[in-house]
Amino acid sequence: MINALKKIPFLGSILSKLAGNKKFDGSENYWIKRYQKGGNSGDGSYNELAEFKGKIINDFAEKNHIQSSIELGCGDGNQLKYLKLQKYTGYDVSPDAVELCRQLFSKDASKTFKHISALANDTAELSMSLDVIYHLIEDEVYAQYMNNLFQASTKYVIVYASNTNENPASLAPHVKNRKFTDWIEKNRKDFIQIAHIPNEYPLRADGKKGSIADFYIFSKA
Repeated sequence: MINALKKIPFLGSILSKLAGNKKFDGSENYWIKRYQKGGNSGDGSYNELAEFKGKIINDFAEKNHIQSSIELGCGDGNQLKYLKLQKYTGYDVSPDAVELCRQLFSKDASKTFKHISALANDTAELSMSLDVIYHLIEDEVYAQYMNNLFQASTKYVIVYASNTNENPASLAPHVKNRKFTDWIEKNRKDFIQIAHIPNEYPLRADGKKGSIADFYIFSKA
């Protein structure tokens, strides 16, 4: 009966999502388990999307003479291969992801990787959030992440994410869009948005290629 109902377009997407939610036990656990099972950071950290992100970040870092950077959610480190940053510290909730990055960049003394629990009061000129915000399902997790992201910056913040509150039923259980600029306007008035760079590879209509994320860049007033 359930399989038959899933064939009805609208109802099928709802049932599929409900089934997925039974297996979803939180944002942090999702990514910990994903890397434990040998998963990677996702399509956004590979191929043309990784190249696009690298181009934007490298250009900004060069023009603004960035000496230090922090990324909250470094993942498996593949995106970092495309970045030309001087002093970089990457944090992640997954111990496996942190270890992957340490191995991948073991010969690069300019890069350091830590579990997110070690963040403390670390700061850098630039803090970055790349393909993370729309994977933070719980409101309290989202709020803490945003606080950490802006607290870690002394000059600039780069966010690469969707910026909408629209969440269709077809979204995967580990995805939740958020209009994060509303949070910034309310909670971090000391930062102003200085750029919005649309994605060169927006999500295609069939949902199989491209990304829902754009670049948003903020400067400390």
